[in-house]
Amino acid sequence: MGAEQIRRWESGALAHAVTDPFGQGPLPWLRGSENYFDDTGQMVPWYADEILARGGSGGPRTADDVRRQIKGFASVGAVAPGESIDFHITVDPPQQFSVDVYRIGHYGGDGAAKITTSPRLSGIVQPAPLTADRTVSCHHWWQSWRLQVPSYWSIGAYVAVLTTADGYRSHIPFTVRDDHPADLLLVLPDVTWQAYNLYPEDGHTGASLYHAWDEEGRLLGEQDAAVTVSFDRPYAGAGLPLHVGHAYDFIRWAERYGYDLAYAETRDLHAGRVDPGRYRGLVFPGHDEYWSAPMRRTVELARDQGTSLVFLSANTMYWQVELAPSPSGVPDRLLTCRKRRGPGRPALWREVDRPEQQLLGIQYAGRVPEPHPLVVRNAEHWLWEATGAGDGDELPGLVAGEADRYFPRTALPEHQGRILLAHSPYRDAAGAARHQETSLYRAPSGAWVFASGTFAWSPALDRPGHVDARIQRATANLLDRICKRD
Repeated sequence: MGAEQIRRWESGALAHAVTDPFGQGPLPWLRGSENYFDDTGQMVPWYADEILARGGSGGPRTADDVRRQIKGFASVGAVAPGESIDFHITVDPPQQFSVDVYRIGHYGGDGAAKITTSPRLSGIVQPAPLTADRTVSCHHWWQSWRLQVPSYWSIGAYVAVLTTADGYRSHIPFTVRDDHPADLLLVLPDVTWQAYNLYPEDGHTGASLYHAWDEEGRLLGEQDAAVTVSFDRPYAGAGLPLHVGHAYDFIRWAERYGYDLAYAETRDLHAGRVDPGRYRGLVFPGHDEYWSAPMRRTVELARDQGTSLVFLSANTMYWQVELAPSPSGVPDRLLTCRKRRGPGRPALWREVDRPEQQLLGIQYAGRVPEPHPLVVRNAEHWLWEATGAGDGDELPGLVAGEADRYFPRTALPEHQGRILLAHSPYRDAAGAARHQETSLYRAPSGAWVFASGTFAWSPALDRPGHVDARIQRATANLLDRICKRD
C-alpha cells in the first residue's frame, strides 16, 4: 500500500468532507499548553515531546486506520454520573498510553477543559475487526480502561483523548447525562455520526452506510455500502465523527451565555430514556439525518405536549433506521438502514408517507456545492429583532453543505402560525437554480418548531472564521422565547 494512499485515508473524512465545509472546528487540546513530568523527571508537553512528535515540526501525530497506532471506542455512548464507561483500545506497536478526558464548553474561550487523566496504561494490539456482509465490528476487543464517572461531574459532551508514549493520538467522544429538568435538552446525533463512519479507512475493510471498498481498494458507492453498521468500533481517522464540530459550536456558545442545558444522545431518544416533559425545548445542533420510528414518535409527542423543537442544521430526519443489539446482547449497538436495496419498505421517511416537513415545516432539498448567502425574509419578525437584519439582506456563507426548503405539495404540520424567515437562492452541482428556506411554526400545543435549513447555522454561533453576530442574536431570541426569559 503506497504512502500516498495512506495519507488519503488519514483524514477520517474521505467520503463526505465535501458536504461539510467547516471541518471539525477548534480542538483545544491541540495547543499543547500543559506539561507533565515523565518517568525520567523531565518536563514534556502532556501529549508528547514536540520534537519526537513530528520530527521537529511540533504537534502530536494523528493515528490512522492503516497502521492503527492507537484507536478505540466506548462501551456505551452516554453514561450518568456514578456509572462507569469501558474503553476498548488497540495500540500498535504495544506500548504505554494515557487517556485525558475533556469536557466541551466555553471555558473562557478555550472550548474545553481537562477533567481527569488516566493512569499510564499498557496498550496491546487488539484482534483485527470482524466483518460480515460489510458490517465491521470490534465487539471482541478486550477492555482497556474503565472510567468510573464521579457523581460530581457535570453533565455534558466529553472527549477521551488517547495518546501513546511515542506521541500518536486518537479520540473517543461520549456523553454524560442525567434526567434532571432543564430549560433545554441538547440531543447529540450519534446515530447519524455512526452512519457516516467508514472505520477502518484502510482501503479494504471499512464500510459505512455510504461507502465500502472493492478488492483493488477503490471506493464504492451506496449500492455496495453496508446495510448495517456497528457502534462497537472506533470512528475513522482521528476518532472524531464527521460533523461533530457543529454540536461543539452550539455547546460553546450556549454555555458561554448561561443557557440551562441537559444532554442526551439520539439513542437515548430511541430507547425511551428521555422524558421531553422535563424540558422547555429540545435542541438538535448538528447534522441529524438518520431517525428511528421511536425517535420520531418521542419528538412528535414532545411537540404535541408543548415542548419546543430547534433544528439547527439541514437534511434532518431523512432516512428511517432500525437499532438492534450487539452479538453479545447489548442493546442499540447495531444500526440498519436498508436504503433502496432488497425487499421491504423504502427507507426514506417521505417515501413511507411521512415526509420530514410534517414535523420540521421544511425538508431536505439537496447539496450546496459552494457556500451562498442566507437571504433574510420577514425581517420584522421577533426572531430577527435587534439583529440589524433587513428584508433581502445577505448573510455571507450561511447557506452551505446541504439545504432545506418548503415543498408546497407536501402537507404542513398543524400550526397556529407559520413563517419563512429566509429565502436564499443558490446553484446546485449541475448549475440549476435552487433555493433554501428557514422555517418557524407554532404548534397547537404552543410549542415552537424552528428549522434553520442549512448546515452553516451552528458554526455561525462560535466557529472561528464563521461567526455571524446576526445569527447569534437570532438564536438567542429564539431560545429566550422558548425558555421564557424576560
